[in-house]
Amino acid sequence: MKGLHGRCYLLRWRLMLWLSNNRIRLLLGFCLLLGTILMAGRISFIMGWHRQRYQSKVPSSRQRFTVLINTWRRQALLRKSVNHYSSCNNVDAVRVVWSEVEPPSDSLLFVLRQSVQSHSRRSSYKVDFRVDIHEEDNLNNRFMPLDGLKTDAIFSVDDDVVVPCDTLDFAFSVWSSASDSMVGFVPRMHWLDSKKHELKQPHYRYGGWWSVWWTGTYSMVLTKAAFFHRKYLELYTYRMPASFRDYVTTERNCEDLAMSFLVANVTGAPPIWVKGKLYEIGSSGISSLKGHSRHRTRCLNTFMDMYGNMPLVASSVKAVDAQSEWFW
Repeated sequence: MKGLHGRCYLLRWRLMLWLSNNRIRLLLGFCLLLGTILMAGRISFIMGWHRQRYQSKVPSSRQRFTVLINTWRRQALLRKSVNHYSSCNNVDAVRVVWSEVEPPSDSLLFVLRQSVQSHSRRSSYKVDFRVDIHEEDNLNNRFMPLDGLKTDAIFSVDDDVVVPCDTLDFAFSVWSSASDSMVGFVPRMHWLDSKKHELKQPHYRYGGWWSVWWTGTYSMVLTKAAFFHRKYLELYTYRMPASFRDYVTTERNCEDLAMSFLVANVTGAPPIWVKGKLYEIGSSGISSLKGHSRHRTRCLNTFMDMYGNMPLVASSVKAVDAQSEWFW
């Protein structure tokens, strides 16, 4: 019994010693982690590194941008969208593309204007707000030239898409460095269809988000959330062959692909995909309908036939805000 008691005492002593040593190790590890965090926060000051946003002397038309919201029978979403974008610092104007048969009600206009004015009072910059009413229900309306524009940059967005203001500002800075390009958050790709190699000319398939995610390759950014130069509104409406707009009118789809073809044909370059948060606050849209990819594939090949070649250029470049990403 005495031997057993001694062994128990020895085991208890070793256990206490092990716990004591591990407490010390945990305490040291915690202190090391805390010290590392504190040093990371002070290292910029110690080294004289200071975060700065790129600033340059640019014309006033390039200092801000216009938000162009396309809406259709979703007034609650429109109110949220206008309220959000009118609060962003670099926004000069919020324009709504209205293509419904009935014009917006006075009560809706009052709410939208009040929302914009309240943000303008807080920021001391008066954001211009207008609803551009179109008599015909046509997807081409979203790219009609706008009277009274003061900015070169247009941010085209659907009424159910919300991009945080800081993310939007970063995308605007990317566009400012390449203002002829389309810069956006929703990339897509055209893929050569190897199953139809027997055709006399190439045949392409429309590649959605998962194909972009898997390969890291894209050739379009959709205008549901994208920057482009105001000149493309003029080119789309008056200079692009009417057959494109007629096709969009008939199919009630693919106006965003037509714009991608137009910009790629003008620049000979790919768009720029910006990594950033994007929230879709609606339920569902055209892209959720059965046969959507097949329909978009048909648009791709029809537009290629109209141009006589494939102007879309693939890219694997992604713009990332290095100041807000630890790993980039």
